[in-house]
Amino acid sequence: MQTTISQLLSDAVRRDPAAPLLTWYDDATGDRTELSGATLDNWVSKTANMLIDGLGLGVGDRVAVLLPPHWQTAAIVLGAAAAGVAVDLGVEPQPVDALFTAPPTIAAAAEWPTGDRYLTGLLPFAMPLRELPPGFVDYVTEVRNFGDHFSGAPISPDDQALAGPVELSHATVLGEAAERAAEWGLTAGDRVLIDTGAYPDATDWLFAPLVAGASMVLCANLDAAKITSRAESEKANVRLS
Repeated sequence: MQTTISQLLSDAVRRDPAAPLLTWYDDATGDRTELSGATLDNWVSKTANMLIDGLGLGVGDRVAVLLPPHWQTAAIVLGAAAAGVAVDLGVEPQPVDALFTAPPTIAAAAEWPTGDRYLTGLLPFAMPLRELPPGFVDYVTEVRNFGDHFSGAPISPDDQALAGPVELSHATVLGEAAERAAEWGLTAGDRVLIDTGAYPDATDWLFAPLVAGASMVLCANLDAAKITSRAESEKANVRLS
């Protein structure tokens, strides 16, 4: 039985490492990125190693993730969970040990007291930013310096997973995600097309599909005229749009 967020990804990878687990579309840019369970796990491991080995963070520490739904956001949130670091999803500025943001939210990020600041352009092919503002490190460039496998200390179900806007343990996050998955009738093997504009909460677009054993087709700036054809091409049998 899953008792921590890290186990959600571990279970998905174990079922079929090569199968698409998270597919990303942005209809405003034409971007499509497909990640297998193994590929997403690779990014998650690198992020967890960066947090622990690069920043010296661990259980009891906090990071702010001021990012929209995106495959890189999933990697950062899941990487923090693997490292035992609580994630603040960004409503009210609070002191945190590190911060992740994107160019549109740099101004908001300036209000958060923190030392280490990471910026990502959320660009196709995980391309780095051409220019960085002072005080920021490029996440996609920095994270590649860390190991592909993570073997950190075990995380307890009672350890804090979310630091804001409401503080929740790993067990509580999983419980809420399971309730949402049951509400939508998600089951193992489902492939869920999700309009991230309608479902921006990580419980909806990330945790609920994972806890159900489903894979995700995340669609930003979703063109309603493409929903049916995309669901067919991606073999998505559930639509949240």
